[in-house]
Amino acid sequence: MQVTNDMSLLSLISHASVPVQLIMLMLLGISIMSWTYIFAKRMAIKRAHDQTRRFEDDFWSGGDLSMLQQAVASRRDEQGALARIFDAGMTEFLKARRGNAGGDATALLDGPRRAMRAAYQREMDALESHLNFLASAGSVSPYIGLLGTVWGIMHAFIGLSNMQQATLASVAPGIAEALIATAIGLFAAIPAVVAYNRFTNDIDRISIRFDSFVDEFLNILQRQVR
Repeated sequence: MQVTNDMSLLSLISHASVPVQLIMLMLLGISIMSWTYIFAKRMAIKRAHDQTRRFEDDFWSGGDLSMLQQAVASRRDEQGALARIFDAGMTEFLKARRGNAGGDATALLDGPRRAMRAAYQREMDALESHLNFLASAGSVSPYIGLLGTVWGIMHAFIGLSNMQQATLASVAPGIAEALIATAIGLFAAIPAVVAYNRFTNDIDRISIRFDSFVDEFLNILQRQVR
């Protein structure tokens, strides 16, 4: 164990044992990845909210659904998740109506329902991507930091056993550099947990809007085939 009078953060990290430094480096990597996903997911959810609101305004404006479907199909990536769900259902409905003219409503609506549910699941999978990493980072990072702290304290006391006289000045640096691992673990975990809970709530709200739209759109299609 290296004893130093410099208690600055960088000095403590540089004088920590190699296993503790590796744990700190791992936690730093987790933190960087977490913040990357946090910013990317925040932008994606905001974009999904804006695109959903714009499409709902267009859909409920009373225009022709076939024309709306053509407009969505020409710019699917720009229209958003809800527009793609509508496009999947409307495309399948038009195909079913052409191939089953005069058929019963149940047969005509079964295809659009399956198509929209499949599109809905794809869009939700995309929105929920990387949430598992944030959940794992939030739950595991404190324990990884604690492992570094335990290892650092153990290493500090092993070093003290070789000294003739142990003083607070000789103990403090080793304990401080070990506790930094826990601090870094919490720094990585807290934003990940907060972001995960916030994003999960936001995505649940978007999911409810998608579900409601699918049911309402199917009701509109059902009235058209009567």
